[in-house]
This record gives sequence, structure tokens and C-alpha cells, in this order.
Amino acid sequence: MKKIDVSALVRENIRDLKPYRSARDDFDSGILLDANENSFGAPFADDLELNRYPMPYQNELRDKIAAFRGVDTENVFVGVGSDEAIELLFRIFCKPGKDRVIINPPTYGMYKVSAAINDVAVDEVLLTENFQLQPDKILEAVQPETKMIFICSPNNPTANSLDIDDIMQVLNEFEGIVVIDEAYVDFSTQASLVGNLTDYNNLVVLQTMSKSFGLAGIRLGIALADAEIISYFLKVKAPYNINKLTAQKANQAFSNLDNLQKNINAVLEERERVISKLITFPQVKRVYPTDANFVLFRIDDAMEVYKKLADEGVIIRYRGNEPHCEDCLRLTVGTSVESDRFFAALKNIQ
Repeated sequence: MKKIDVSALVRENIRDLKPYRSARDDFDSGILLDANENSFGAPFADDLELNRYPMPYQNELRDKIAAFRGVDTENVFVGVGSDEAIELLFRIFCKPGKDRVIINPPTYGMYKVSAAINDVAVDEVLLTENFQLQPDKILEAVQPETKMIFICSPNNPTANSLDIDDIMQVLNEFEGIVVIDEAYVDFSTQASLVGNLTDYNNLVVLQTMSKSFGLAGIRLGIALADAEIISYFLKVKAPYNINKLTAQKANQAFSNLDNLQKNINAVLEERERVISKLITFPQVKRVYPTDANFVLFRIDDAMEVYKKLADEGVIIRYRGNEPHCEDCLRLTVGTSVESDRFFAALKNIQ
């Protein structure tokens, strides 16, 4: 168990912030003439009362996420994709032009983008050639101004889960905020770190409904953390950050958990088929271990292959510009029909 003084890490202006109180903070029923909404309604048939603002805190959805992940509602924040949660972490904990964060390339690119937007310096500690953390080097890179360390597991773009002992070493020894991005955790054999929230109040776990839930289009991201950290998220977020259409579909997903698991199982089964077929191509030099819904593989002339596949109408991702990923491509696990289309195109361009 480890507890730190989280409030000491929070920017003073955020600690003192008096958040905007929306009309729906006080009342959500009755004759609503308080928010300058259009009482005559939308210009089309509407069963969601879209002329009314959504609930500011989405407690019904947070309740369902909490139950699904085995935490309390006070440990759940919902945002416009995980990107909103990442952005708010910078606003809450990092003073522009002063504070720093650590990332571990190759990793998800939005950490660096959000840092640049918020004028926060980024220190990089590369993963090993086997795409694992170097916890001792990470801790050596910590400076007095280092507020957060971002760790993506399963990692994007490498697809593998990071060693749990390495993650725990960083979590135990760093006196700041440790952010574990678990966008792909439902495809992994490694358990989520959500179970550690009660023991570590400096832990933030990011998740999403874009991957295993198959709802990338609704843009619903999740942060799971100690109630104090979540209270700062709720303080800083936009008043109505989650719209009614997103909330409706997100809530609907939790009434269809059997289908969720069915789809996850289908991805895992197809993932094994994709790997077994990829390794039969002589130009494919290595297929890396994966705990996600995608596969990273090394292939001769990767950029040329990427372009020729695009010409064939098959779009994958070139990752050869990332550290340790020279001549690597990233392939999402699609349906069997999509996979077969990819393999046919790959065979055509040999």
C-alpha cells in the first residue's frame, strides 16, 4: 500500500478553482426555464429530449462502469475519449513551462501531443528492444519537476503487455502520478491494474469503449482513480462533456455484455489465425507477441509494402519511424473476410 499527498501535486489554481455550476447541477426535472434551452424541441422526431442539456456527471453510466470494473462510482470519470482524460491530467497536475512528464517510446502518440499543447516538457526512456520497460532508468530520469509517468499496457504500437513487476516498481518508487493506459486490456491475458486503486492513490488507469466495446464512434473514454483525483477531473471538465447520444449508446452496451464477450472471443480467435498465416510469408521476418487487437510485424521493404497495400485498397499502419520498429507494420485484427482480403493483397504484391 502506498499513499501520497495528491493535493500537493495539483496546480494551485486547480485546487482553488470554483467550477462552473450548470443549470442541471441543481434541477433536472420540472418546468425547466433555467438554461435557455429551446422548449419547442428539435426539428425532427426526438425521443431523447435533445433540446435539453445532458446530465453533467453521467452518474448512471458511471455506476455501470464501476460495477463492470469492480470499483466505486466515485472512482470513475467519463470523458470524450481517453484523450480528454489525458488532456485533463496535464491541466490538473502540470504547470506549463515548468513541469515534466516521462513517456516510454515507442508508445501512444497523444501523450507527447498533449504535453506540447500544454507546454510541458517530455523526457523519454525507451523501451528495450523486446518492448519492455526499463524501470531503473525511468526512475533515474525523474526530476523534481516530474509530475507524471505514462505507461501504456498493452502497448501501442507494439501490442504486448508490459511486465507487471516493472510497472509495480515504478508505481511503488515514484512520488508522482502513474498513468497506466489500458485501452486494449480486454484482449490481454494480463489483469487490469484497477484492482490496485485502493492501495495506490497516485495510480490513474485509462480505459476506453473504442476497442473491446467496438464503440470508437461514440468517443467515450474512462479514467479510474482514487476519489480525490476523480474529484479534480469533475472540477476541470467541461460542464456537459458527454452528450446524450454518446451516453445512450454507452449505457446500452452494458445491457449487452454477452455480445461484448462474444466479440472479444472472435477477435482473439481471428488474431491467432492472422498470426499463423502471417508467419508463412517469407518476406515477414518477425511477428511480435500481442495482447491487443492488432499485430506488429517486421517485413522487408515495409514502407513499399504499406504503399502497395493501400493501392490495393487495404489500409494498415506504417510504424517504421518508431524506436525499435524499423521496417514494421501494424495490422488491426479485422473480420475473417477483411483478413483474407489483406492476405490476398499481400500475396499479390510479393
